[in-house]
Amino acid sequence: MGNYFFDMIPKEELEHISYLPTIPELLEKMNNDYATRPAVSDTQTTYTYSEFYERIGRRRKFIESLGLPKGAKIAVWDRNSIDAMELYFAITTSGYVVIMLPATLPEPAVLGSIKKFDISAIFVRDEFKPMTSQISIKLCSTADIADTFSPSTPAKKEDLAAIFFTGGTTGMPKGVMLSQGAMMRGSFNGCFMPGSVLSEHRYIALLPLSHIFGMVRGLMSCFYTGALVYSCEDIKTMIGKIPFIKPTCLVLVPGLAEMLLGIAKMKGVGFLGGCLHTIISGAANVPPKLIAEFKELNINLLEGYGLTESANLVSGNKDIDDKAESVGQLYPGQEAKIVDGELWVKGDNIMMGYYADPEATANALEDGWLKTGDLARFDEEGFLYITGRIKNLILLKNGENISPESIEELFYKHAIVRDCLAKVTTINGNEVIGVEILPRPEMIQGMDAKEITNKMQELVDEANRQLPPFAQIATFSIRTEDFKRTGSLKVDRKNN
Repeated sequence: MGNYFFDMIPKEELEHISYLPTIPELLEKMNNDYATRPAVSDTQTTYTYSEFYERIGRRRKFIESLGLPKGAKIAVWDRNSIDAMELYFAITTSGYVVIMLPATLPEPAVLGSIKKFDISAIFVRDEFKPMTSQISIKLCSTADIADTFSPSTPAKKEDLAAIFFTGGTTGMPKGVMLSQGAMMRGSFNGCFMPGSVLSEHRYIALLPLSHIFGMVRGLMSCFYTGALVYSCEDIKTMIGKIPFIKPTCLVLVPGLAEMLLGIAKMKGVGFLGGCLHTIISGAANVPPKLIAEFKELNINLLEGYGLTESANLVSGNKDIDDKAESVGQLYPGQEAKIVDGELWVKGDNIMMGYYADPEATANALEDGWLKTGDLARFDEEGFLYITGRIKNLILLKNGENISPESIEELFYKHAIVRDCLAKVTTINGNEVIGVEILPRPEMIQGMDAKEITNKMQELVDEANRQLPPFAQIATFSIRTEDFKRTGSLKVDRKNN
């Protein structure tokens, strides 16, 4: 790795950014280094870092009044509010374990989570109170706060800090156990991006705080560097306020970045506020064309890679001109290796395991190495490329297998393609590979059905010239409606 990340920022700022192993230490840094700076705002009320620190201490005092044993699990069921931010820090600096529940979680899933994860108390947004009639544990309002301050409880790097769901809002996802050190390593790594990181940046917490990407890079890394974070209780409303907020940096999944780009094209680049220079994107494939289109607006869209099990951040890429298809180089404090095509990573950012699921833990961890489930390769300069997911591999009857992502990547190179999905389909009783293509509406405007079909056929023919014989695309279809998508706006492979 060399100094790939350390060289991104001014040397004088490096001495002010050091890895802190616990969240209580981060909280003290925030108060000591940035006391008078604005920390959080909902556009109506803004708290400085010292005021934020004081309110977190009063939250701790209220939590302590619940009389729970240290190490108890406390859930927060809220939107991306200032309340939720304060509660996250209050719980993790009081000797308890936090579980941030997705705002979209239905009542049965909340009840199931309480049972599976041994949750002792839950802070609930007033809006969600009608769905809590069957909750039998301690029930508090997210607005609850004491009148007096209580100091942080000292923590150790190896202490369990948080449990994050692996994804999804239906069924019963696995709970990833992340230590104080893992959360802080992820937050430290998220501090690095080209240019000054200690200037007064403005962010909007657009990604759910129940998602590791939203919590670590979208919140904790921002506080690490003294930024101002705007809460986001309604994403449509907050996007409409972008011209007023004038963000300097945003943390987005690719689907949301594409949506923002579309609005900027429709309303003009001034809609983005005039100060936005960097977008950090991950959680799904970032098409090179999306990077190029933001570059035309003088905005750098920087891609990264990570998993919930790795406290989000594994790699990041600032070389978008030369390495647009790479997810970058490894962040500090990590090792990586390729085992039978699969990426394995190791470091103090790796999870402790899956809560109450020793079998799944044993399958994912081996001698401290996390088996990511991602197919990957490194180039000669140490840049990482994710080529697909093992669980998504298309297994053909002839014994060959192909990553659908490697097929889809051939289409993402073309501006006319918004999204696509490669999968096995059947023709005359034979299994073949088919591709569904979703064109960009603005790129096919004025074209008739035949012209669109001919253009897509050209893309399929070009892709087939680059694919081995067993992976040839035998059929394709053109979608007129968007794909069904997951909560992170990825194409939902199971339900399309």
